[in-house]
Amino acid sequence: MFSILASARTLRLSSASTRTNLNTLRCHRGLLTLAIETSCDDTSVAIVEKENISSTSSKSTIHFLENITADSRAHRGIHPILALESHQASLANLVNKALSSLPAPKNEGERGSTSIINLADGSLHRRPDFISATRGPGMRSNLSVGLDTGKALSVAWQIPLIGVHHMQAHLLTPRLVSKGREKKQETTSTRNSHSDTNTPSFPFLSILVSGGHSILVHSKSLVDHKIMASSEDIAIGEALDKSAREILPPELLQNAKNTMYGKTLEDFVFPNGAVDFAGYRPPQNRGRNPYGWSVTTPFANTRALQLSFSSIASMVNKIVKGRESISSDERVELGREAMRVCFEHLASRTIIALEALRRTSMDEEETKTVVVSGGVAANKFLMAVLRSFLDVRGFEDVEIVAPPPNLCTDNAAMIGWAGIEMFEAGWKTDLSCRALRKWTLDPEAEDGGVLGPVGWVHADAVSKH
Repeated sequence: MFSILASARTLRLSSASTRTNLNTLRCHRGLLTLAIETSCDDTSVAIVEKENISSTSSKSTIHFLENITADSRAHRGIHPILALESHQASLANLVNKALSSLPAPKNEGERGSTSIINLADGSLHRRPDFISATRGPGMRSNLSVGLDTGKALSVAWQIPLIGVHHMQAHLLTPRLVSKGREKKQETTSTRNSHSDTNTPSFPFLSILVSGGHSILVHSKSLVDHKIMASSEDIAIGEALDKSAREILPPELLQNAKNTMYGKTLEDFVFPNGAVDFAGYRPPQNRGRNPYGWSVTTPFANTRALQLSFSSIASMVNKIVKGRESISSDERVELGREAMRVCFEHLASRTIIALEALRRTSMDEEETKTVVVSGGVAANKFLMAVLRSFLDVRGFEDVEIVAPPPNLCTDNAAMIGWAGIEMFEAGWKTDLSCRALRKWTLDPEAEDGGVLGPVGWVHADAVSKH
């Protein structure tokens, strides 16, 4: 960190030259950002670069990505104080570790410029063009750890700050994946060039599903996202975690390496992966199972565009508590049923949303892509259920896109990519910005959506407000 402060003394750029340099970056070389994510219990730092190969193509690289998750297994769920302490203990060390992964200067002429950082070991690295840090939504105290660190780096390096919307970052992650690769320290892989148009292109329907969120979003542009449905009670990830704590054998629950119990449940009930649900077909009259219980699908007889998952976790709890003993086979059956009902409920609302969009798309571009993002997007059974529903309901031509599992959960790489997209669109964040516990995506919402909060500054205006 001493090298950061030392380099600050050499960086005294005028506002006019800064605007010129930023325009040059957007048009020619590309963009490099150091990104920070601390919205919940994952402390994550990444270095993400988008390079312009030509006027029509570009590529992206994740030079560094590392997460440290607070250990709250003793509480069987996220503990706010432990998460905060983990951020405070881990973030500076992760940033310091990431610095050595900043790209080296590209040529001798670049070595003597003010855009170079000289680390304590004598190595030279390119300074990021801006800092990306999660501003919200999330736990305000946790967010502040990352946001304040981002502000400090912004001041020390005299570069802009982008306060990123966490959920916007999730839904943009497939566009990062479509353009690049993750840099492996021990693996050599080929960089792929792509069209300058990010994939998926707008508009698309986003399914954001995690331990804290369950929403269907119609994404029309980078900052225009309409909420079509959201959970009326708990998120799907929370419902799966609660169900898992009841279903998993005590010894497996006790020996779990983290509190991602939904993932542990998936591995328990589908030990062979996709082989175990290869014969899945959309809902039919299944009848009662040999154990005499059933789990009812929420809103099964309505077309209401809303989500609800609390009843599923409650039914699982009632089934388990009502039995003196439960065999391993019955635990597997109950786990599969809880997941099936959760995913079919989500899939049915997705179909209703797509049908609504199809009716209104006569004068607009038709939605051809469903983006699934958030921690639950890593569940392979969910993807199978969604694909089956789309195929039998007349949406065979709609593509399902999801990030790789390591980019589905909270991570700083997605924050960096969202920062790049916002920066390319001309946005940066004033250093007076504060962390936001609640922050919607929808511009029609009371807070104005992505661009609603005070603090955004556009390159073409002194301030939006």
